[in-house]
Amino acid sequence: MDTLKVRDAKDVEEVVRAAVASEQPLEVIGHGSKRAIGHPMPTNALLDVSALNAVTSYEPNELIITVQVGAPLADVQSLIDAKNQQFAFEPMDISVLLGTAGAGTIGGMIGAGLAGPRRIKAGGIRDHLLGAHAVSGFGDSFKTGGRVVKNVTGYDLCKLLTGSWGTLAVMTEVTLKVMPKPEAERTLVLRGLDDITANKAMTAALGSPFDVSGAAHLPGSALRSAGGALAGLASGQPVTLVRLEGISASAAHRAASLSQTLSSFGGVDSLADDASAAMGSALRDVVPFAANGALGAWPVWRIVCPPASGGALGQALSRATGGDVVYDWGGGLIWAAVPPGADAQAMLVRGQVEAIGGHATLIRATEDVRRAVDVFQPQAAGLAALGERVRASFDPRSVLNRGRMMRGGAA
Repeated sequence: MDTLKVRDAKDVEEVVRAAVASEQPLEVIGHGSKRAIGHPMPTNALLDVSALNAVTSYEPNELIITVQVGAPLADVQSLIDAKNQQFAFEPMDISVLLGTAGAGTIGGMIGAGLAGPRRIKAGGIRDHLLGAHAVSGFGDSFKTGGRVVKNVTGYDLCKLLTGSWGTLAVMTEVTLKVMPKPEAERTLVLRGLDDITANKAMTAALGSPFDVSGAAHLPGSALRSAGGALAGLASGQPVTLVRLEGISASAAHRAASLSQTLSSFGGVDSLADDASAAMGSALRDVVPFAANGALGAWPVWRIVCPPASGGALGQALSRATGGDVVYDWGGGLIWAAVPPGADAQAMLVRGQVEAIGGHATLIRATEDVRRAVDVFQPQAAGLAALGERVRASFDPRSVLNRGRMMRGGAA
């Protein structure tokens, strides 16, 4: 396979134009940490942007950072952490699930659009992407957004790039909003709740005035092989976790008040600061289903659904598939590991998810399975047609990541 390693945006333009002229589709990669997500692509040419790895500008006082898309995510996080700042959307380290090396690049983070537990409070990646420079499927450079938080520049095209998996354009540089890290955090722990009751407890916490920044539930079966911060959390018992963050006095006071609110569901324990942060990281990266764990060979689905329906859906999926689930976002996000099979039980999973208005993405599966089933949620005809028109306006010859998001299709 030919690897075309670009040095700047001009190189990207030339590579894309050559691909259009030769009708040769390109697979766009940074560090390749997420290549196993999506349909296998019909190409023998890689457009490698990993050399675009500079931090162009970082203004801690203005809470913005401009960085090239090939910059390692871990390095950028270390840089802003030194100023006691963070990406508030908690970017997920997908390498834990996929068994790949490293957390990937800034471009991969934006292209995948996978946010962590704090999304329920801070929003997703698209809410923190202020601007971008990119090269379209025509081979033309364009700029969208800007370098200020309050930005009005016409069409906010950078929102479209988030979660597009490289099918619209090749990003070269992005500007992101950063936020101060909380001074303290507390995670409340409730034990022994079934999925439905835990769903009600998380809903009560999120509906309270105590500014919750994370709400998750792990059934006892999901903890059987969990390591790291989750190991020994509960001996086979389900665990419900609710996180609060802020200045020390506020976090402690709100945790105490919320503990009283949740006391009707059972006893409430508390984890502070480092222990709480370790728990949040384990949930963000779905450690119970880690590639090096007992369920590492099982396909994993990422399901987004109405939060109030999450508990019932998760229970139904566990019974029907014989798999395990982990709940996040107060029940609105379900990670489901199912026993291996030729289709990763796609019809069963999607049938139950669609019945309540949710959607499911197959995050981890073998290449054969990803060839056989739709990895991303199939869309209704009208919505699919609209999406294809948008994609074609950026990349009419479908040279960028052709076939990654739609089996047998261009998008």
